[in-house]
Amino acid sequence: MKILDASATAAALPFDRLVPALQALFAQGCEVPARHVHEVAVPGGTTFTSLIMPAWIPGRYYGVKTINIAPANAARGLPGLHASYLLYDGTTGVPLALLDGDAITHRRTAAASALAARWLAREDAAHLLVVGAGQIARLLPAAYRAVRPIAQVSVWARDAAKARALAADLQRQGMPATAVSDLQAACAQADIVSCATLATEPIVQGAWLRPGTHLDLIGSFTPAMREADDACFAGASLYVDTEEALKKSGELLGPMARGVIAPSDVRGTLATLSRGESPGRTSAGERTVFKSVGTALEDLAAAVLVHETTRATP
Repeated sequence: MKILDASATAAALPFDRLVPALQALFAQGCEVPARHVHEVAVPGGTTFTSLIMPAWIPGRYYGVKTINIAPANAARGLPGLHASYLLYDGTTGVPLALLDGDAITHRRTAAASALAARWLAREDAAHLLVVGAGQIARLLPAAYRAVRPIAQVSVWARDAAKARALAADLQRQGMPATAVSDLQAACAQADIVSCATLATEPIVQGAWLRPGTHLDLIGSFTPAMREADDACFAGASLYVDTEEALKKSGELLGPMARGVIAPSDVRGTLATLSRGESPGRTSAGERTVFKSVGTALEDLAAAVLVHETTRATP
């Protein structure tokens, strides 16, 4: 069994290969049962939550991602989230690889947004606005560059110092990035607005978005979280990564409860887009919205890519 740390896992997942790998597995499909959620008691301490996410391609690969979420780690000076991924042979059950789960999660999440943009962002979209400055936010410019001619990157975050630091880091990578302080003005100028925050109240307002903008919403993965106001959805073409987004994300649950959108307004998923069953963007002036919550299919596609890439390496 191979064991790959975060650096080695990330190095095997370049976006020009990861985005097509996601598309191929979304088009093909695989088995994705419901995730397991366990509360793990800690005697004399605070419990932590463990998520277990299995997926398999019958007869080929079986994989399981385990994510442990321990908010009390902040007081210990430790990260609050740790993940690992185990990939097995889908016929024999023989372990093939142990991979860094955080690297897989971050990169497949950014790649899923880029995959959606392949059909939903204008082909000439060149100005990307990144809202947020965390681990996923810093990967978004490179991911989007795999599918669109990104020539300008703006970065906004509640903490202006973090936005400046991320912009400087992107510049060192050769990307034309600038930190911005006026989010409204930045939204009005961007072709793609990609949000990767932990916001619980809307940050982006639909009134700020011009016709033809593609809005990518990553952060809201629980019913209590939200990054966009109701106006972002009104009159826009809505797509999701999987139909599970309609059950998990406050981004969609709130507008549905208020009658702004209905489940029938969803025009497609990454699976239907990848299979050519959904049209994607149909005009330059169309405003599009993509909402993702993540799926074990993406983890499996990434893990298989890592395994098959490193297997060919002496």
